[in-house]
Amino acid sequence: MSQVEKKAGLLRRTSSSKKPLKEKVVLMYDEIFAKEDPAKNNPRFWDELFLMKVNLEYLESKLESVDGEEVQRIQDNINSLFHHCIQALGEEHQIKVVNALQTLCALFRGVHQKNKSASGFDIINMLMGFDKAEQRMKDLMERLDSLLCGGGSESLKSLCLKLLLCLVTVTDNISQNTILEYVMINSIFEAILQILSDVSSRGQHGYDAVVLLALLVNYRKYESVNPYIVKLSIVDDEPTLDGMGMVVHQALTEYNRQYKDKEEENQGGFFSTFTSMVGSMFIADADEKLSVQTNEAILLALYEAVHLNRNFITVLAQSHPEMDIPTTPTTPTPTTPTTPLGTTPPSLDIILCFYLLICCVVMNNPELPLDPNLQTSNLLITFLKYASIVMQDTKDEHRLNSARLCLIILTCIAEDQYADAFLHDDNMNFRVNLHRMPMRHRKKAVDKNIPSRPLVCAVLDLMVEFIVTHMMKDFPMDLYMRCVQIIHKLLCYQKKCRIRLHYTWRELWSALINLLKFLLSNETTLLAKHNIFHLALLVVNLFNMFITYGDTFLPTSNSYDELYYEIVRMHQVFDNLYCMVLRVSTNTGQWKEAASKVTHALVNVRAIVNHFDPKIESYAAVNHISQLSEEQVLEVVRSNYDTLTLKLQDGLDQFERYSEQPKEAAFFKELVRSISLNVRKNVSLNTLSQGVLLKEFSTIS
Repeated sequence: MSQVEKKAGLLRRTSSSKKPLKEKVVLMYDEIFAKEDPAKNNPRFWDELFLMKVNLEYLESKLESVDGEEVQRIQDNINSLFHHCIQALGEEHQIKVVNALQTLCALFRGVHQKNKSASGFDIINMLMGFDKAEQRMKDLMERLDSLLCGGGSESLKSLCLKLLLCLVTVTDNISQNTILEYVMINSIFEAILQILSDVSSRGQHGYDAVVLLALLVNYRKYESVNPYIVKLSIVDDEPTLDGMGMVVHQALTEYNRQYKDKEEENQGGFFSTFTSMVGSMFIADADEKLSVQTNEAILLALYEAVHLNRNFITVLAQSHPEMDIPTTPTTPTPTTPTTPLGTTPPSLDIILCFYLLICCVVMNNPELPLDPNLQTSNLLITFLKYASIVMQDTKDEHRLNSARLCLIILTCIAEDQYADAFLHDDNMNFRVNLHRMPMRHRKKAVDKNIPSRPLVCAVLDLMVEFIVTHMMKDFPMDLYMRCVQIIHKLLCYQKKCRIRLHYTWRELWSALINLLKFLLSNETTLLAKHNIFHLALLVVNLFNMFITYGDTFLPTSNSYDELYYEIVRMHQVFDNLYCMVLRVSTNTGQWKEAASKVTHALVNVRAIVNHFDPKIESYAAVNHISQLSEEQVLEVVRSNYDTLTLKLQDGLDQFERYSEQPKEAAFFKELVRSISLNVRKNVSLNTLSQGVLLKEFSTIS
């Protein structure tokens, strides 16, 4: 018995002495893999083939088992199979269409698996013949477009998207998939948009459509003009953009819900009581149980929308009542595949319609009386909650990538003028319950105590939370740089527009000072891997922003006094930093120039310390007080501003705008590779049961 036959599991023994019998479709596959034209002796061969239930496993394994010489011998038959699959897509008999779609998927996967080292041109030649490839792919894309945009079966539309995802992800690096050149030429962009703009289609196929679009946008994006990038950047149709936003929102909401369910599960019962009694012994185990599979594919889609399309920024801000959207139907439907955690979240048309209706009523009826206790939400809030979860633990590669992508998305948002206006709008307040990492020295925040504030406060809270919780041996330098830069961009907007934000700035100042303290304490270890002076410079310049321009954006004069109080109170950290950078900058070495920049940046901080320290000591001596209270120190600060001399530093309110190419290109190439591998694993045409499909279409036919 051959290995292929064993693997396929097709054989049935009638008795121990008789040879096993093969399914008819397997016999027909064997004819295709023979030298002769299978239709030579049977003119109805192809019609009969597509009426047979596809055996994906056997066909794929057969393709993988073909050696070099056999490829040449059977190439005409493979080309003919590919051609007849495309023709079958235009049949009125729905079973033929189903079988043709599944056969095409097996062809794409089987040929690529066998020829991983072959050039794209060789694979194209084996599948469809190079001289006919352009016409074949044109016909295929037109048929798929017709099926996706038509009013036919939702199961067929789902199969079409699965086939396209299969085609896009057959190679580890999608940019090396030469067949996608034909997908660029024969665009299905409009079909994807139609799915996203229609409530019913979006409910069933929105997730696959959004992931497909995100992957297509990343095909050779740095090497040539990608039409999907161009088209996505100019979409201004509101229902389409809203639809894309709702798909992303629902996927992130589902992730947040799963995490919250696990969190509550771990906090209840005897186990929780026992672990709280023994302290930190079981913290690692608890964190392990709270792990939920990240969803980089949907994050990538959100990033591309925010980065490429300015109109999408408005979608982030659209408010609606916060509600739990059921994601699992009570009665399974044939067209809703069961999916693993972290992949396509299933949904219900009725719920989505109801959800949209409520959104429209709330947004279009300003006089509608709302329950004052009803919390409103939007895509940005859901995204911030998601980010607060994945940014807790960055030790896992997928979570590290998710955290980095979250910060890149926030960077794009912080640079956008419309987004900044919405973030800082004092008339648009939200109560955002960010997830916080469990730590021994602080109590868990109670949801009810979270105030309703402008959304920029939640962004700053997220940045502060990350800064405070990730000072560790395996220091995530890149993420810290991005956090500090996001804070800087938000401050630049506040300074420019003179927005006096009521925020607990002392928490930010304290976090930044502790970060400097950590860098100093771990100088030797960190310098072996990172340029800590670059991060230190960014942190010091944040303080310089507050010192130089704080009077234009801090909420009150007391806030400005408190800034000086914190600098003077923690002067030892700044003194130690100055000593360290001075030492490095006066010696020859690779960090000489970087350290020198920090030395110059500290000039005003040191001026404040050197000016107020003697005044405070004098005040204590005159009043015979050994230890001054905070209010007494603030009194000294307020009465001695006039004699303080500071230097005006240029460029504090300037920043380099985000650019994906070339700095982020390597990251996105690896990220897309990882997403492609994950999508390939999860995209299986068997998720739509062949039995269910055939039963459905047999009834139709």
